[in-house]
Amino acid sequence: MEFGFGSMIERLKKEPKSIVYTEGTDPRILEAASRLLASNFLSPILLGNPEEIEKAAEETGYNIRGARIIDPEHYDRFDEMVDLFCELRKKKGVTPDQAKEILKGANYFGTMLVKMGEADCLLGGATYSTADTVRPALQLIKTKPGNKIVSSVFILVRPSATGENEVLAFADCAINIKPSEDELVEIAGEAANCAKIFGIDPKVAFLSYSTLGSGKGEDVDKMRNAAAKAKEKYPDIPISGELQFDAAVAPRVAKTKCPGDPVAGHANTFIFPDINAGNIGYKIAQRLGNFDAYGPILLGLNASINDLSRGCNGLEVYSMSIITAALA
Repeated sequence: MEFGFGSMIERLKKEPKSIVYTEGTDPRILEAASRLLASNFLSPILLGNPEEIEKAAEETGYNIRGARIIDPEHYDRFDEMVDLFCELRKKKGVTPDQAKEILKGANYFGTMLVKMGEADCLLGGATYSTADTVRPALQLIKTKPGNKIVSSVFILVRPSATGENEVLAFADCAINIKPSEDELVEIAGEAANCAKIFGIDPKVAFLSYSTLGSGKGEDVDKMRNAAAKAKEKYPDIPISGELQFDAAVAPRVAKTKCPGDPVAGHANTFIFPDINAGNIGYKIAQRLGNFDAYGPILLGLNASINDLSRGCNGLEVYSMSIITAALA
């Protein structure tokens, strides 16, 4: 493990956490759980039928001895969970019978374990969609005070020839489809704060097809206005925009397109105009730029709940587990 995981693990060793996995029979989850059980800083909780989980572990050759397995069908605090669920969803008029049916879903059941303090954090999405992971979190955990939305960031890491990792933050590539100016401001603040946890001294670029007025259009105006609002809201964070990507990262281009700009040419935290650009952008960096992509890391929630890419592997689940617990 590289890129700051050592410091996260050391922190977790001092204050061990528990993490609930919503997909207890998935081989990638079992691989990550097996690795965690060989350590002592993060305790896995697997959801599902114990016999099915143990059979899946045996078939894949992963040792999960010592893992806590919770079967939603036979949970000793289920009645308490139903009552709390109804209380949390009373504005929607949810009945106990409806709650019992909803809580058959591991995504809702797992989120309630975090709400009830049975687990410190949750990682799901190996087979669930992002929406199926985020929806229960929004309904039950809710956003932090002062936050209006949940957003996400990908941390991209690439070893460099000097031996130091190149670490970048991309937001929002997974949650908000077409964020407004004010939502982009909130995304930028959360992404910058998260970037700091990963050792990035954030220099934030609001990306566009225009650099400081070189292009015209509503989308350009949105990014320029959002950057201006963000500068006002976060005066201690270097922010610029709107910037084209080349002006944001290449000093030579920045010298030509926007000389003297404090961020241009050196940006490391990128705010994309919409989910199309963000999702395409991080996958280009991952597949063509040889960056490792960690995320999506969910931002703005009252608890640490994260979503996996359905194309993830066991090592990525393990890495995201450490990140999720470190943020708890």
